[in-house]
Amino acid sequence: MLSIIENQKSNNLNTETHLQIEEELYELDDQLTFEAETVGEILSVQDGVAFVAGLEDVRVGELVEFVNKQLFGMALNLDRERVGVIVFGDDSVISQGDFVKTLGKLVDVEVGDYLLGHVTDGLGHIIDTEETIKTTEETVRKNVERKAPGVITRLSVTEPMLTGYKVIDSMLPIGRGQRELTIGDRQTGKSTLAIDTIINQKFTNAEEIEVFCVYVACGQKQSTVFSIRNLLEEKNALHYTTIVAATASQSASLQFISVYTGVAIAEHYRDTGRHALIIYDDLTKHAAAYRQLSLLLRRPPGREAFPGDVFYAHARLLERSCNLNADFGNGSLTALPIVETQAGDLSGYIPTNVISITDGQIFLEKELFFKGIRPAVNVGSSVSRVGSKAQPYALKLVTGSLKYELAQFREYQVFAQFDSDLDETTKSILLRGRLLTEALTQKPHEPLDLVRQTFLILAASYGFISKFIKDSKKDMHLVTKYEAELYNFLVSESVEIFTPIFTLINTATKGEFKAIQDLPLVGILNIFELHFSRILYEQ
Repeated sequence: MLSIIENQKSNNLNTETHLQIEEELYELDDQLTFEAETVGEILSVQDGVAFVAGLEDVRVGELVEFVNKQLFGMALNLDRERVGVIVFGDDSVISQGDFVKTLGKLVDVEVGDYLLGHVTDGLGHIIDTEETIKTTEETVRKNVERKAPGVITRLSVTEPMLTGYKVIDSMLPIGRGQRELTIGDRQTGKSTLAIDTIINQKFTNAEEIEVFCVYVACGQKQSTVFSIRNLLEEKNALHYTTIVAATASQSASLQFISVYTGVAIAEHYRDTGRHALIIYDDLTKHAAAYRQLSLLLRRPPGREAFPGDVFYAHARLLERSCNLNADFGNGSLTALPIVETQAGDLSGYIPTNVISITDGQIFLEKELFFKGIRPAVNVGSSVSRVGSKAQPYALKLVTGSLKYELAQFREYQVFAQFDSDLDETTKSILLRGRLLTEALTQKPHEPLDLVRQTFLILAASYGFISKFIKDSKKDMHLVTKYEAELYNFLVSESVEIFTPIFTLINTATKGEFKAIQDLPLVGILNIFELHFSRILYEQ
């Protein structure tokens, strides 16, 4: 560079032109010297993946920048002669020969309470407003890829994470820090169940925010994300929720990184001694995006063309959800991943992977969905392995043998369709099974608080509703009526004396009640029975 300047001096150029050329050349020389070891050149770029030569000191997961393109990427493949980089954005603005520089840090995201009530992209940038978000808190950046907390830092699941669904909170309870998979065919209500769990936290967050929610929309339609945002706002649940959106129209790179961005945002609450809930909707699309990237990076395909480490991609993600002990703040992160099946097949590659990672699964069946049973939970194929320890004791007490009775009903129902001549015992089992199924049916976006759930489960399990149901065809509509009138009765002004009992339902422990007869709820249902009988008589 200096020799060029000397040659320029030998020419009879005026002083002003000479100084300008000298300054520009020295600036270029300084720049190349400073970044000589961290700048590479694009060899090829296609479908969101760029191969770059010259990045000798780059690390896996490191953030890189495409020079003068306002575009970033992440190094994912390290080969001898080149580096495979996934592009976070539109790859049409870059081409062969463009320069790429490392930034000396792993991909990270800015986290904080200011993200609540907003929609962000796959990299955590707020996209639902162009205004600058003012915040008094100190901004913190967290790596999207972090090591999960160790065993020593964890605590057993002890607190409930209520979904607001009777069938789940009674028979498949979820605890804070648990990982419960929601699995089923498309259009069976998986996303609805997850969103309603977020909406149900409004009962817990009535006075102050106790559970912070993160919803990761991976591969969803943009219109769907918009509808979910409006629904949460309508149900007064947006102010404690952050939506991370990597829609179907965006690159596979953003869909891949979005779930890690979401968990980094949720970990902020966990690590500051608070409780968080994260929804991954859904990991099937996330796996498909990772498969696309892996094939473009020339990684060897395995079963169903997925890369060999797709299990690890999901395991390291879900392992970050846990319940921390008192020495580490007592925070928790609960994960509800969603996986889509094909024709109800639970033995697929991604379903079996995620089932083996999580602490249980809620299986939604298409056949039940089309019969009008909502949520369409197949109780026999569903399980919650650790949540029962966190289930509210009053609800556990009234649930009784509900799961066994429903399983028995499903078994008898199969054989009953082939035989019209049934004995009285079989008829009574079928009648009770239909009553329980009807009682557990619930409309979408109407989650129930713990008090209403406990009263209805008690009424259904211990024969309070059965007194009004004599014929499974003519009288079954009375179950819905009984439920509606019971809820109205519980909130009526004339029963303010029940308030201490409602408090007891939320705080009851095992030592307070030995049997169902000890519960004061039974007396209330006896009073309501007279009230409901009068309503039916007047009609």
